[in-house]
Amino acid sequence: MAMQEARQGRGTHETACACGDCPHGAREGHRRAVAAFLAKRDELASGGGLPPAVAHSAGASRQWISDELTQSAQAVADRGREEGAVWLASLRPRTLYVVWGGVAALLLVQALTAVGAGWSAARTAGLIAAVVTAGLLSAAASLHRTRGGVLAPVIGEDNRLSTSRAVAGGIVLFAVYAVLVLAGELAAASGPEAREDLIDGLELARGAGLLTVLAVVCAVAVLVRRVVGLRVLAQRLQKVRATRPRAADLLTDDSGRGSFTDTQYVAVCAAALVWAVARLARRPDQLPDLPWGLAVLVAVSAATYLCGKYAEGGRPVVLSVVRAREAGDLDAPIRTGDDIEIRGAGFVPPGAGTADQLARVAVRIGTVHVHVPLVPVAGGFTNPADALLTVPVPVDVEPGRVEVQVITASGVETNRCAIDVVD
Repeated sequence: MAMQEARQGRGTHETACACGDCPHGAREGHRRAVAAFLAKRDELASGGGLPPAVAHSAGASRQWISDELTQSAQAVADRGREEGAVWLASLRPRTLYVVWGGVAALLLVQALTAVGAGWSAARTAGLIAAVVTAGLLSAAASLHRTRGGVLAPVIGEDNRLSTSRAVAGGIVLFAVYAVLVLAGELAAASGPEAREDLIDGLELARGAGLLTVLAVVCAVAVLVRRVVGLRVLAQRLQKVRATRPRAADLLTDDSGRGSFTDTQYVAVCAAALVWAVARLARRPDQLPDLPWGLAVLVAVSAATYLCGKYAEGGRPVVLSVVRAREAGDLDAPIRTGDDIEIRGAGFVPPGAGTADQLARVAVRIGTVHVHVPLVPVAGGFTNPADALLTVPVPVDVEPGRVEVQVITASGVETNRCAIDVVD
């Protein structure tokens, strides 16, 4: 429905449409929500926009600011989810354009290279194999029309493009295409000797390198999914769902920073795939014989990538809790109503830097749950931070020895740290 309205409703929806029912409207609505949130955050950070009823109290004004920003951030997150869903639904035709554009490019390259050399049965088999592969991808895209079309199998559970699945998918597609090329040539072969040569092209001795690479990347894709799932369930890895997948996910971590392990894995496997394509173009009568040195290079790169998945993440930890002290305050024990600083690491998981995710960070003080207030500054927030949280001690906390525990946006709980609250 969204795609039909996007095609037919160009005269119905204006340029500044923000209805959320068409791709442009969802994108424009999200952009407006983000702009409104940033304007409100910067206004509150500069001290403006406070109602007189709370301006006299620092604690009341901070809580009011946090609540206002939380509501605005939730509106931005809702608009972002709407845009992500519409964007995924509109991605299917784009992926099909790329797939069939690749078939057209192959036809053009074959036509140009056939000048002087003449058209051959191998060129026909390669073109037919490309059409069959594109047809299979089109059918898969139709089944996943609301989940990104062709890209649906390589989108992870966190709504990001999975590096391991994308690499394995590329190698699998090439292997299928190579086998279809050989099948097409076998069907067109006229003599028994030619058919025997084509069947010999599928022997293990010739395709051992390619099969080894295929086995390695597929095993890595399965292992990574298993490793990540177990680490998330064991609370040793924090995962936050993304608004929508992006091409940069293949080379970056969840926070958007460049990842060495992901980049080297994609680069090495892409180089091996280019070599295999060149070998298939030169010898279309057999599976590409990847050198063992290249296969070992892919295996080393895959092992590095897998070790990186084992090493990343970790549980958030509370190292200490102290009473927050402003300039001019006297040193004193922690009392109800005081602010405390919780120092540690991992309070903000990768990818959870948006305001709606920051607003989900909470602290358990004894039996009382305290949501960490959002403290805005120009361009961002000072609280909560990855290594420091500042929260007030509610009056509902009973004096005595109580335990403090942080609950991050991903739902992971930290260790407990005991503090003494006095009257």
